[in-house]
Amino acid sequence: MRRGLLVLAFGLVSLIGFGQGQQGISVDKIIARVDNYYILRSELEEIFQSYKAEGQRTPERCQLLESLIINKMLLAKAEIDSVTVEEGQVDDQLDGRMSYMIQRFGSEKNLVEAYGKSVNELKTELRQQVKDQAIVETMQQKIAGDVKITPNEVRRFFNAIPKDSLPYIPSEVEVGQIVRLATVTKEQKDKLRQQLLDIKKKAEAGEDFAMLAQIYSEDLGSAKNGGDLGFAKRGAMVSEFEGAALALKPNEISDIVESQYGFHLIQLLEVRGAEYHARHILLRPDYNRGTDITEATRYLDSLHTLIEIDSLTFAQAAKANSEDKMTADGGGLIVDPNTGLARIPLDASMDPALYFALDSMKVGDVSAPISYRTEDGRSAMRILWYKSKSEPHTANLRDDYEKLAQIVLSNKKNNALEEWFKKAAGDVFISVDEEFQNCQIFGLAPKENQ
Repeated sequence: MRRGLLVLAFGLVSLIGFGQGQQGISVDKIIARVDNYYILRSELEEIFQSYKAEGQRTPERCQLLESLIINKMLLAKAEIDSVTVEEGQVDDQLDGRMSYMIQRFGSEKNLVEAYGKSVNELKTELRQQVKDQAIVETMQQKIAGDVKITPNEVRRFFNAIPKDSLPYIPSEVEVGQIVRLATVTKEQKDKLRQQLLDIKKKAEAGEDFAMLAQIYSEDLGSAKNGGDLGFAKRGAMVSEFEGAALALKPNEISDIVESQYGFHLIQLLEVRGAEYHARHILLRPDYNRGTDITEATRYLDSLHTLIEIDSLTFAQAAKANSEDKMTADGGGLIVDPNTGLARIPLDASMDPALYFALDSMKVGDVSAPISYRTEDGRSAMRILWYKSKSEPHTANLRDDYEKLAQIVLSNKKNNALEEWFKKAAGDVFISVDEEFQNCQIFGLAPKENQ
């Protein structure tokens, strides 16, 4: 088994899942099967191309196929063992994935335009894949969650590295942040509400709701379909939207509904069991010109004062007050997404805005409120805490124990997973197409068990 591909390959599948079908692939083929789970050639090819697009070292297709089969094995065994995940966990991970996609595309509007689908439609399409990933992670935890390491194991690992091969560690920093979102001005809210009220009057006077959605809605993905969002399962939409939609009778139009996405007019079309069919017209606030940072700045100024006079630690203030969910629970510390550690390389890979802010600070400083743009493109303010900075150095046990321990633990967990896969391979039906006969995946012969 090629270590490290397991989680990464599945993450890429989840990341690009709703992009399938946009590549113009007209001929497809099942290249592997694990019980009732199938792997398509297009799926493998998309992941292969995604590695290139991400600028990463591109693994061999055989390695990627093996990783996909491993994930399907985990799903198949989870089904056999009745392993499930909570829907709330899926919701949280789905929100995180959408935030990441919005960040990659620069804004929610750009994401919607790129895929020609609304955010809710994308979330609906992506939900099952996110749920599958959560099940895979749960299975991995079940298999290797009890694996532990000792300081002696870390020491032996470090001592086994030739001295002339020890990596050079660049300067790293620990940085905390407390984020407060800008508020949409009352003037802009009133303006958007009035615009939607005017549109509602047109619909009630007989104008076609679908045509009005095409003209006015800023949810570009659904606007081209007359605002139609299709059938949605209960719990798939944000609570404000769903509550308003389900309170309507078929063909009735709602009052103005405010959600995290903006302001909606909703028309319920049909309810079918646990699903409902609705369409909407969405107007979004202008987060560049239609927001007010006054309250956010005042709030952070007060926190800054409390921290400076030692009435409150930065970590306590972040946990209780930061509106950035990704960092608040960790006391505001910003985590390097590549390592999962709260140490960020102080180099060109750092967010430029953060880099220049730190350049004018000293270790221990807490900044005054500074402007900030969230991952989903919203205007905000934040204060930064420059907690620590390490000097560039050759890796050593004292300064880099946490990184080394992470590697040792990862290797040990992979060993546990490998042992599990060897045993589990006999419990599920696995078939690999003869096209990949040279891959020698788990030592299987092509079309084995068929």
